[in-house]
Amino acid sequence: MLAACLCAWEAWALWRRDLAAYFPPASEVMVELVRLVASGELAAHAAATLRRFAEGYAIAAVAAVSAGLCLGLWRPLYNLFEPLIELLRPMPSPATIPIAILFFGIGNEMKVAVTVYACSWPILLNTIDGVRSVDRLLFATAATFRLSGWARFWKVVLPAASPQIVTGLRVSLAIALILVTTSEMVVSNDGLGYYVLESQRAFRMPQMYAAVVALGIIGYALNRLFQALDHWVMAWHRGLTRKEEIL
Repeated sequence: MLAACLCAWEAWALWRRDLAAYFPPASEVMVELVRLVASGELAAHAAATLRRFAEGYAIAAVAAVSAGLCLGLWRPLYNLFEPLIELLRPMPSPATIPIAILFFGIGNEMKVAVTVYACSWPILLNTIDGVRSVDRLLFATAATFRLSGWARFWKVVLPAASPQIVTGLRVSLAIALILVTTSEMVVSNDGLGYYVLESQRAFRMPQMYAAVVALGIIGYALNRLFQALDHWVMAWHRGLTRKEEIL
């Protein structure tokens, strides 16, 4: 499928030579991508983007999972924060970039803060739903075995809610990369978002498309890495599901 898309790109670009200044052939873009990787220029910008991505994603994961577990376990606490959550959740994340610039300046802190805000919501909401969807029978069983509150949390709540938590983490993976790149386009002097916009402004179209392709490759690699970790960490859940299906 990927090869077919590249062939279609190449054929369309060669057919529409009037668009050559804006739409170079795929072969030219791939050659430019190899050159940028070999020179190290693209690697430096990718490293800056990935560093911001990792910081923002890690902070959001820890904060949102912790908050989601608390809000899911204690209904009065959720009722207290629900109006604020429903007010902020629909807000487009790129709209927070000017606010983040006011509070954090134009450095890495701003880009990390925007990323944290954007990718916290899927994690938070999935964690809350995961905790609330825990089967009441499990709590009854835990009470029968006289498990303490802490033991119930570790042995009942967290394992039962973990599939939805992992789903939220996976959804936020792409959101984090998108917001890091967007914030770099708004104000930055490095990163792939900055490089894409600067190449477009200078009409260096092969370099621009090469950076866009690099972003796609990075996104794909991050998703595959997450799937591998998910397959390893959540192997117990898949085994349990299979047993239930057999029974």
